[in-house]
Amino acid sequence: MAGTTVRPPSAASVTIDHRADARRAPTAEELRHAAHAVDGRYRDDLAHLVGIDSGSHDAEGVTRVAEWAATTLAADGFDVETVPTPEHDGRRFGPVVVARRRGTGTARVVLFAHMDTVFPAGTAAERPFRIADGIAYGPGVCDDVAGIAAGIAAARVLDRLGYAAYGELVIALTPDEEIGSPASREILAEVARGADAALCLECARENGDLVGARKGVADVLVSIHGRAAHSGVEPERGINAAVEAARLLLDVQALSGAEPGLTVNVGRVASGSRANIVPEHAELHVEVRATGLAELVATLDAIDERGRHPFVDGARIDVTRLDVCPPLERSATDDLAVLAREVGARLGLAFDVAATGGASDANFVAALGVPTLDGLGPVGGGDHGVDEWLDLATVPERVALLAGLVVAVAEADAGAPAAGASDAA
Repeated sequence: MAGTTVRPPSAASVTIDHRADARRAPTAEELRHAAHAVDGRYRDDLAHLVGIDSGSHDAEGVTRVAEWAATTLAADGFDVETVPTPEHDGRRFGPVVVARRRGTGTARVVLFAHMDTVFPAGTAAERPFRIADGIAYGPGVCDDVAGIAAGIAAARVLDRLGYAAYGELVIALTPDEEIGSPASREILAEVARGADAALCLECARENGDLVGARKGVADVLVSIHGRAAHSGVEPERGINAAVEAARLLLDVQALSGAEPGLTVNVGRVASGSRANIVPEHAELHVEVRATGLAELVATLDAIDERGRHPFVDGARIDVTRLDVCPPLERSATDDLAVLAREVGARLGLAFDVAATGGASDANFVAALGVPTLDGLGPVGGGDHGVDEWLDLATVPERVALLAGLVVAVAEADAGAPAAGASDAA
């Protein structure tokens, strides 16, 4: 990757408690105490980032977030690279921030979050960051500013405890997750490939659950080509693309529900220009979501097959897979889910590991064969809405959980007891 590199300052300017027994995994109580100690800085970071407009297509705004993150992570002792992203469909996007820190162990752990939001420029001024009754509000406060700040805070927790028994700790921040990561996907894959654990910092569910499964999503464009003709004078010379589209719509929509969790939605239909013209063209825009890769592929193949057999004589059908995001399956998350529950129990946290229909960058990372777990940010909700919120009371406990999970992965890789093993919750 070619990008701008920011080196950390001298070791003297980074606050790390180098204990004599730095190899020892911290106890649950130590994790809790350190997480509370960094909570003030977390809130400062949260307020600052929510105040920056950073919609996916606002390259300037996302770059401001990236510059802040690069400076902050370098000050915290990371080697930071800001990697430019390629243009996609003629659009320019912000960079990917990749921050690395070497440790004394062997496990390579990647924390990843996204810097973009769904909101247009001007939203940060219209709905500025605020706190009411312990709840933070503002554009992107939950999705995914909270995750960015949580990754940085978890690294600070490990610093305060003098723990660096991982092989490498990486924090990666992407600029375009909200639109499917078209520009950053390959860069994130390069960063995550071969990691021992990849921890996605999307927020926990509103009930506190982590995320262990996400549906795969495919975006399909079906183009039907017929022949135009005057509908009153010589309709028989026409090939009606709209009729083919209508039959095809019903056939494709009928695939929905063929397997548990499989949904097919024909979300857009377009055809023709005037009522007195046999329509020459028609389009269907189809979305497919499936819990398993096999079901997703089989459904896409079925749509392709239907396209090879038009109902209307002379019609031609082109099926284009615009984008395919693989599912995040339980097989990729089960082992880390067990570790997370163990760490959570020592911290006094109880949660499930849920499935959801929405996709995230975790889908792409898990498809590389990397053990992955999602929903490791604090608890929040109302994503993409005017009332998006974050429960600030959950921040220290979730930062402690994240830091503890990094420790647990490092200790498991070294064959040692996990974080807090000697400490009751």
